[in-house]
Amino acid sequence: MPGWKPMTSPTSPALPRERTPNPGGPLLDRLVTVSGRHGRVTHVEHVPARQAGQAQWPSWVHPLVREGFEGLGIQGLWSHQSEAADLAHRGQNVIIATGTASGKSLAYLVPALTEALSGGTVLYLTPTKALAADQLRSVSALGVQGLRAATFDGDTPHEERAWIRRNANYVLTNPDMLHRSILPRHSAWTSFWRRLRVVVVDECHGYRGVFGSHVAQILRRLRRVSGKYGASPVFFLASATASDPATTGMRLTGLQMAEVTRDASPRGTTTVALWEPPLTDLRGEGGAPIRRAATAEAADLLADLVVDGVRTLAFVRSRRAAETVSLTARGHLEDAGVPLADKIAAYRAGYLAEDRRLLEKALRSGDLLGVATTNALELGVDVSGLDAVLIAGWPGTRASLWQQAGRAGRDGQDALAVLIARDDPLDTYVVHHPEALFGRPVEATVLDPDNPYVLAPHLCAAAAEVPLTEADLEIFGPAAASVLDDLVADGLLRRRPAGWFWTSRDLAAGLADIRGSGGSPVQIVETDTGRLLGTCDEASSHTSVHTGAVHIHQGETFVVDELDLEMGVALVTPGTPDYSTFARDVTDIAVIESLRSHALGPGELHFGSVEVTRQVVSYLKRRTSTGEMLGDEPLDLPPRSLRTKAVWWTLPPEVLPASIGDLGGAAHAAEHAAIGLLPLFATCDRWDIGGVSTELHPDTGRLTVFVYDGHAGGAGFAERGFGNAAAWLTATRDAIASCECGHGCPSCIQSPKCGNGNEPLSKRGALELLDVLLGSDQPGSGQPKT
Repeated sequence: MPGWKPMTSPTSPALPRERTPNPGGPLLDRLVTVSGRHGRVTHVEHVPARQAGQAQWPSWVHPLVREGFEGLGIQGLWSHQSEAADLAHRGQNVIIATGTASGKSLAYLVPALTEALSGGTVLYLTPTKALAADQLRSVSALGVQGLRAATFDGDTPHEERAWIRRNANYVLTNPDMLHRSILPRHSAWTSFWRRLRVVVVDECHGYRGVFGSHVAQILRRLRRVSGKYGASPVFFLASATASDPATTGMRLTGLQMAEVTRDASPRGTTTVALWEPPLTDLRGEGGAPIRRAATAEAADLLADLVVDGVRTLAFVRSRRAAETVSLTARGHLEDAGVPLADKIAAYRAGYLAEDRRLLEKALRSGDLLGVATTNALELGVDVSGLDAVLIAGWPGTRASLWQQAGRAGRDGQDALAVLIARDDPLDTYVVHHPEALFGRPVEATVLDPDNPYVLAPHLCAAAAEVPLTEADLEIFGPAAASVLDDLVADGLLRRRPAGWFWTSRDLAAGLADIRGSGGSPVQIVETDTGRLLGTCDEASSHTSVHTGAVHIHQGETFVVDELDLEMGVALVTPGTPDYSTFARDVTDIAVIESLRSHALGPGELHFGSVEVTRQVVSYLKRRTSTGEMLGDEPLDLPPRSLRTKAVWWTLPPEVLPASIGDLGGAAHAAEHAAIGLLPLFATCDRWDIGGVSTELHPDTGRLTVFVYDGHAGGAGFAERGFGNAAAWLTATRDAIASCECGHGCPSCIQSPKCGNGNEPLSKRGALELLDVLLGSDQPGSGQPKT
């Protein structure tokens, strides 16, 4: 941005400084004292240092495993590692749920490697290929003779796969590969299955919502296939700090779990700052003031930290934002004549494998000082030695916040983490209500393995792997019997005396889209050269690479010439437009069934099944520098429908105050704010959920506000909202009332994903509606500030 200057004195050289020994508090002071930044920090929390307990080796550890770790300077296990490792060694399924950099990998590696060297095999599962590759490097570095470790994923050359199936005793893979390749072709892994002793499920807190429900069914299929070969492996789960981890582990695997949660690892002091960008002179819809973008603020801070020699990750919410922050920070350095632009890069999903590996190597070596990344680097890829983390926007859950913040200080040194608020109701709420973050437990992981939309395709896949029997139904849960009946009626399975059989020659695993992408990936291809830039899922393509969209890839800007959904390709051309694009959509919702309901004030609260129809109809063009609206271009894209779960509340006409006036605008504003605050009460973010509001819905006959799960069959988020409705809607009302704007802004009632361009909205009306719904003794008491 114009006027950015490096965080150095006029006479100091524009080169990285020596790393400061305590980059927490003092570094924050330097960031704040830069001209114009006073008043942006709303709260500072110091997480105290922790000393390590005594480390020692259990007596049963294989001598070669012990020698390998001691060769790397590791002299034993801390008490939490030893406790978890002992449980697994004794045959107990276990989940270890401790903080980032607490040594969870050592806790499972010791028993797993001991089993591998004693004639068994180990299967390691991780959500990402990057983490599997990182773990392979760590295991290989031990130099343990007799350990044959290998990754088996989409990047594994086909000529290596046969060797891995026959010879590897430690296989690292991901749920996608297990689902589509390893389980369907289990007969090619006969020797591996017969000797399977340990299944490691790493970073299991990432298995939530619909994705987590799919993984839960994949693990049940894994249990069944290994049982066919006489194996009954121990499941060792590793998670970031989570609420009730034993219950999470049981829902994920279907097995009873012991839990280890007491963290005995050393930790430096972490300074956590809550940071709110200032309001600008610009005005948005309805004249609402626009707060400076969190990504712009993050780019400034990232550039400052790189100049100061501070190794930093900047977490952002989207692929586009990762590219934008990286590009902007590099531009700051180039404009200021600081020769460090090549020390900054973006990292995100959608890059080709070779590009990701090069970036990971540069980050580990220190060739990169600053990386703007999506949550692709939230997981346990080893990037030790980081000093600071910037988090541009609430990451969705307290668990993710602490996971991202914990990426700094991984060598036990002091660290800085800065949460930068977006112009969003939840972000605004948390930076002004630190009690919502600090001193509170993290959320429970929400997943629903019994979701019929999830369960049905996995029952088909299981039947294709080994015909299902009555005895198998217990593995797949109480909903399996009724879902099997539906599959037989639909002709997907055939019932015979011996059990249920898959009826097709096609691969049954293809029925389950475990990442919830809604279709095959769309390839992003440069029109003139045919160069493959990356991919995006089919559902996201409607909003991100539609015809006319501005697309950023590794700092280069492209304009989409055409999105061809039939061919699964988006053709793009390099360009330098001075605008950005935002898709608009229309959404309709129909009530299928109310499953639970109760009174809420003079209204009613419901949880049930709905059908949502959504269609992207146009896209907005906004000038990048000012936010000025340049046009609304029509699009011709097909509608998308899904049956899902929703929570909704209704109010009868006789209780609605006449003073509200614009009932539609009041309900719309309350809907936006409620969507923004639900992630504080459920393990989701606002992009996992959607909403619809109307002053008279045909299925209820009343003013109705819906918030629904954005995944077929539901993901558990709306149900969590139903169970916490009073606290959730009270926080929603408080967030609106405390916002400093007069008539509504992105910090309270405007939504970045609104398909109606944030029209109509009534801030005052939303407060009156919520006062009535919550039975406030003083209706209207929370009037908006003017």
